[in-house]
Amino acid sequence: MKKYNLWCNALTTEESLLNRIVVNPKVMTGKPVIKGTRIPVEQVLRLLAQGLPFDEILKDYPHLKKDDIMAALLYAAKVMGKEEVYPVTLE
Repeated sequence: MKKYNLWCNALTTEESLLNRIVVNPKVMTGKPVIKGTRIPVEQVLRLLAQGLPFDEILKDYPHLKKDDIMAALLYAAKVMGKEEVYPVTLE
């Protein structure tokens, strides 16, 4: 039963994080953004890829919360998890 509760809690957490990401064709041409902002998930990921720590991102974007950054990471993981990869052969 304990494993089931952990699994349910993880799903609830994932769901609540993913609810922080919205896609609206009228906002940033339909790119996924952090809810209530015009900050694309892509921008958050780029900042993380540049090595900026969460604290610095939060300082530069004071309207973001730590959960927004976590949501961007989870969203990216979900998108990549569904991506189909086809090998390319060069002749």
